[in-house]
Amino acid sequence: MTYYFETYGCEMNIAESAAMEQILISRGWEKSSSAQTADMIIINTCTIRKSADERIEGRLGWINGLKAVREKKVNAKTKFLEEAVEYVKDGPKPLTVVVTGCMVERMISSFKKEYPFVDYVIGTFGKHHFGEIVDAVQRGQSSFEISDNETYKFASLSAEKGAFSTFVPIMHGCNNFCTYCIVPYVRGREISRPVNHILEEIDALSKLRVKEICLIGQNVNSYCDKGDNPHGSKTVNFAQLLKIIAQHLRETSSPIRWVRFMSSHPKDFTDDIIDVIASEPVICRHIHLPVQNGSTAVLKAMNRRYTREQYLELIQKIKTKIPEVSLTTDIMMGFPGETEEDVELTLDLMRQVKYESAMMYYYNPREGTPAAKMEQIPEEIRKKRLQRVIDLQLEHTHERMLERVGKEAIVIVEGVSRDNSDELLAQTEQHEKLVFKGEKSLIGSFVQVIIKSLNGNTFRGELISSK
Repeated sequence: MTYYFETYGCEMNIAESAAMEQILISRGWEKSSSAQTADMIIINTCTIRKSADERIEGRLGWINGLKAVREKKVNAKTKFLEEAVEYVKDGPKPLTVVVTGCMVERMISSFKKEYPFVDYVIGTFGKHHFGEIVDAVQRGQSSFEISDNETYKFASLSAEKGAFSTFVPIMHGCNNFCTYCIVPYVRGREISRPVNHILEEIDALSKLRVKEICLIGQNVNSYCDKGDNPHGSKTVNFAQLLKIIAQHLRETSSPIRWVRFMSSHPKDFTDDIIDVIASEPVICRHIHLPVQNGSTAVLKAMNRRYTREQYLELIQKIKTKIPEVSLTTDIMMGFPGETEEDVELTLDLMRQVKYESAMMYYYNPREGTPAAKMEQIPEEIRKKRLQRVIDLQLEHTHERMLERVGKEAIVIVEGVSRDNSDELLAQTEQHEKLVFKGEKSLIGSFVQVIIKSLNGNTFRGELISSK
């Protein structure tokens, strides 16, 4: 039997899809090259913005049509379903549709009514039932009830098959309740994964020859394991967890050489976290630290719980202790109440920090959040303010990357360049892209290069040696 995954949204969704895929693989299922010929389609949804909902709604409409064609209920004439038409020429072929994720959690009481063609609907907290669903499909069972009153459970392994870089979930949920964000309502309160379970997954990844991991959660630096563990303390915070992981990798001679993490909240980014990054070479010198806005007044309206001054002080501490750090961020423009002065404060903060890159977007009201009830800034103004931020960030990105030209770097080789089959695509510790000429046997390994030039946002390098 074959499956086809479509995953929308954040790193946590990617990790959870990978964990579900592991269940299918363990039961002998194979990945289909097309949704049109798969025996099961799994959609892992996002609901962070209305645009995400709209994309998924459109896709679900297409899948409804696909299922009708597969069951020979309609004759499709659209070119997008031609493969399915050919696939069922000898008779109907059943298709199981599973939809999960945050959009489902938000609509848990109404989703099945709105999309009756979906066979299994799983909220955020019910994904650990996926194995039962697979078993039911293999038995020919059409459906069964899944409780929507669940406690979140971490999967034991979230790696994609054959990946040498993967996510490791360490916590779930969010307690911050930023006024624009729906995450706490669909992901629930913060739950930290036990230290020993994290180390067990890391050991499993080491056996799979994974080279790089990224610790993920809605707010990783508020991690706090209060359970009993053999690490000398009954409470382990995020800085201690990083230290434990770094020591564990050394003691086990793990092939994992880079540890990343995201996302961080500035209010929880403590001095001891900075100290651990500075002292542990295995932790990448790349920090994604969302600021959202450069105005204290806007940050207060967002319920971010830090000021402009506190954020800039934190940045200065990081740069002082980790001079080679690469800083990236999230910036939202056009939040309700934002003034022209607030826009200038954001641009000024960007000039002071000079981020290497940024996720930039304008505010869109999210139903169910406090900010959606505030007086909104016209969309045209929001877009213009965003463009000013984008233009400035493009300048900073180019400037920061030019500083790296002529320097040596250790990179992990990810694959063959899409633009030139004679070149390899790699990633630096600072999360930058680089291409260089080399043998395909280097894919999945660390090599040393010298950065020769910059083309757009991609470095061009020259191989010095494999590591």
